[in-house]
Amino acid sequence: MGCFTFVKVMMILFNLAIFLGGGALLGVGIWVSVDSSSFMKIFGALSSSAMQFVNVGYFLIAIGAILVVLGFLGCCGAQKESKCLLIIFFSIILIIFIAEVAAAVVALVYTSMAETLLQTLVGPVLKDDYGKKADVTQIWNSTMGDLKCCGFNNYTDFDDSYYYKENGNTYPKYCCKNTTESCTAEHAHVSDVQGCFKELISTLKQNAAVVGGVAAGICALELAAMVVSMYLYCHIDKGVN
Repeated sequence: MGCFTFVKVMMILFNLAIFLGGGALLGVGIWVSVDSSSFMKIFGALSSSAMQFVNVGYFLIAIGAILVVLGFLGCCGAQKESKCLLIIFFSIILIIFIAEVAAAVVALVYTSMAETLLQTLVGPVLKDDYGKKADVTQIWNSTMGDLKCCGFNNYTDFDDSYYYKENGNTYPKYCCKNTTESCTAEHAHVSDVQGCFKELISTLKQNAAVVGGVAAGICALELAAMVVSMYLYCHIDKGVN
């Protein structure tokens, strides 16, 4: 078996696996979107919290659809030795790779900018919707309970908010430590509970090795896919079999 044939077969098998995996995710995503109650019964309370935070069904459908398209392009491009399909496959992988690198750079270099941007988006939600809208309240209760945090920056994010006014000028219980009384400004100040953004960053730093390893593995696979697709693209016309 020549090098070209070996690479072609490996490309087909690799992208077939991607296609099948994407199809599975797509199927699960459709199932979650159509029958979310059964999904939550099977996977328990954690799935309920996740469903409140992000629409898992649509997220899985989007990821699954992307993987199906990539798998189809790579598999058919290699099988049919189509330069058009291979270059489209290469281009999509390249765009995804560049987007990931850009996002990583922004996250590392412009953390403060990201915090400011998120504060602008999150602030009004905490002020106007927490305690009023059930879905927003559930999201924040789950987040604050799991991360042991309060608000975005700290308890002052709830000052003059809907929740604050409707509950006798008090804060959510997550903003106070070791008290069975109402969480007043004095208790919250003494407790000094960290904001959820800082806790999230701290958690990511603690698991930096795992996060970095997963990211590096994904990038390596993407680079390998681009190299293999470009190799096939360049050698098709040479008739190397």
